[in-house]
Amino acid sequence: MTIRICVSILPSNVDEALSLIEKAEKHKPDFIEVRLDRIKEHERLADIRGCTKVPLIATNRTQECQGKFSGSEVERKQILLKAARSGFEYVDIELSASGLRDFVGSIHKANAKPIISFHDFNETPSLQKMKEILECELAEGAEVCKIIATAKRVGDNLTVLNFLQRASRKAKVVCFAMGPLGKPSRLLAPLFGGFFTIASLERGGETAPGQMTIQELQNAYKALGAV
Repeated sequence: MTIRICVSILPSNVDEALSLIEKAEKHKPDFIEVRLDRIKEHERLADIRGCTKVPLIATNRTQECQGKFSGSEVERKQILLKAARSGFEYVDIELSASGLRDFVGSIHKANAKPIISFHDFNETPSLQKMKEILECELAEGAEVCKIIATAKRVGDNLTVLNFLQRASRKAKVVCFAMGPLGKPSRLLAPLFGGFFTIASLERGGETAPGQMTIQELQNAYKALGAV
């Protein structure tokens, strides 16, 4: 069992990204997800990669996926590809993205690893549905499969953790439930085989509903004797 935490940040510009990454480094995260939704200085993405030794994940969420990016799909992919070519180790792209297989190939050519993600912002899919999603992500070339649900009841945590425990035997999987009721799955996901869980840097800096801070997660793992 290896507990890995990814800190997700949503900076408005490159300078803010550098500042947030510096703060995140003090907590020794295993990954930092840089949400590029609001950044306009794409020529400076290499500055972000060069400021830390922590592996970086480039993500660029559209408004449809509860993100901030409002440009075209072509522009969105170009930004992600530029991040890969700038040295970001991972690029997160949605399973629903058009031309996914070709884009994944471009990410590989840029020496980055594709994370293919699926988000359900309304509910927690059934175990069978999540199995099907996992198979689709693997078929499209995912090196990390990400399946994120929304907890409408406490029992939804058991559903995603049950799925994760099985799925993690065949792939690198990130899976938990969003929302206040999904916090147990965010905390326990690494204990059930999850490749990593996602935290905010600090209160008020959440990039998705139900995120705990990295300090809160680390304190909880210590209390559980998991680290």
